[in-house]
Amino acid sequence: MDWTVIARSLPQFTAGFWLTLKLSAIGILGSLIVGALVSLAQYFKLPGLRQLATVYIEISRNTPLLVQLFFIYYGLPGLGVKLSATVSGVFGLMFLGGSYMAEAFTSGYNAISKGQLESGRALGLTNVQLARYVVVPQGLAASVPALAANVIFLIKETSIFTVIAIPELTNTALDLIGLYYRSNEYLFVLVVAYAIILIPLSVGLTWLERRVRYGTFGN
Repeated sequence: MDWTVIARSLPQFTAGFWLTLKLSAIGILGSLIVGALVSLAQYFKLPGLRQLATVYIEISRNTPLLVQLFFIYYGLPGLGVKLSATVSGVFGLMFLGGSYMAEAFTSGYNAISKGQLESGRALGLTNVQLARYVVVPQGLAASVPALAANVIFLIKETSIFTVIAIPELTNTALDLIGLYYRSNEYLFVLVVAYAIILIPLSVGLTWLERRVRYGTFGN
């Protein structure tokens, strides 16, 4: 292990580190928004939207992110839609992550007793009011463990971005290995970089899960 090689590569890995964080944050935020909307469409059985949401989830969850990225980056230009590599990566992460987040939200919503929904409707609440005051607050808390697992999963999936030449961490490591043939050093830095992102995040999400696990509503 040559530490001078590692030291010389730090500027490139630092740039890849921050790009990975940026793309992950945008993609995960978008996934949460997409997932929340899709899950509510399914939960309240909205005509048309429910079927569309089901088709989206089945396509997204049963095709690899690699194929999705190829379609977005190389296929869409044939339809007149040309996106940059970074935008394609974010959209790909949102497309994949949205379906996983939707399933996580739905599992939390399904934990809410039907009696609460019936009581809300008896009081004259609309679906929007039920979602705002009954379903989302309780379902979100119950969904935290699955949402946390999805966040970790999506950050790791950013390594696939290397196939469309986005200079995130994995792409940076592969480029440096191709140039200088120092696999041990660059792979070591790659592992450390992902550990710096994922270990604190995992600890923080575990703490959050424990906090909401004991939360109560309506007391």
